[in-house]
Amino acid sequence: MLSIEHFYLLLALFLLYAGLRNLREKRFAHAAFWILIAVLFAGGKFVLDAAKAGDKLPAQLAGAAVIALALLATRMRREHIDEAPAAQRLASALRLGHKLFVPALIIPVVTVLIVLFGAKLAIGGTPVFGEGSITLIGLALACVVATFAAIRITRERPAAALGEGRRLLDTMGWAALLPIVLATLGGVFAASGVGDAVASIVSMLIPADSRLACVLAYGLGMVLFTVIMGNAFAAFPVMTAGIGLPLLIEQHGAAPAILGSIGMLTGYCGTLMTPMAANFNLVPAALLELDDPNAVIRAQLPTAIPLLLVNLALMYWLAFR
Repeated sequence: MLSIEHFYLLLALFLLYAGLRNLREKRFAHAAFWILIAVLFAGGKFVLDAAKAGDKLPAQLAGAAVIALALLATRMRREHIDEAPAAQRLASALRLGHKLFVPALIIPVVTVLIVLFGAKLAIGGTPVFGEGSITLIGLALACVVATFAAIRITRERPAAALGEGRRLLDTMGWAALLPIVLATLGGVFAASGVGDAVASIVSMLIPADSRLACVLAYGLGMVLFTVIMGNAFAAFPVMTAGIGLPLLIEQHGAAPAILGSIGMLTGYCGTLMTPMAANFNLVPAALLELDDPNAVIRAQLPTAIPLLLVNLALMYWLAFR
């Protein structure tokens, strides 16, 4: 069976490779950062199993490792990492043309197919996909398939995939962890009762019996929290626990699936507007060596604002049908 743990181990091996490459090049902060994350990914199941058995020490060590990552991040500097000459890259791009998009398109296609049909696949009565989110497993497997497709299309050696992956990882640096960290932050906020606090504040500020007012509070709240925290994954549990579930779903009867999906997309409008989403908005500006670090955000605003208005209208129209 394929479970998400297999892909965590695969990711740990890649992170270990990136760390060892940096160690060989005497980039010690980068090396320690990636090796420590590799250990955390590889040992995640062990930590969870130990916690369930009542042994808190592995979880405490993992927490100490997270603190160490924060300290190491302050020592990481973006440095130029050699890549293929510009002439060689241009010639490769002209030779491959639109074939370059094939690996990128494989990822969503394979993911959707696994989500739709993966639960039915079995070998000798044993399900092909084991424990864990079928969507997350499908996405991970799709990335592996896309990697092999890219190697096939470009006719490069497998080592090139590792080298380029490591180069991109080091170029992004600690910002590569932002989606994971911010999603975790949302879970922490929800568990600590921030959602209940939001619900009480919203109930005081808006007429809770107004469906339109609750939709606007939920949608705009998703955008505001995403702008503050940099990721809709962090905003979603807070706003859904505070407004979506008690007011829109329980009080006004909104369809949970429709409300959640459009609500998340509404939050992504905030992602387009904030420098806190560093890996989306600041890293590309740095990679492209733009004079204005907020140039990406400025280019996205004409899309983000109309999309926000459309999402609010769709949420109000579709969630209560």
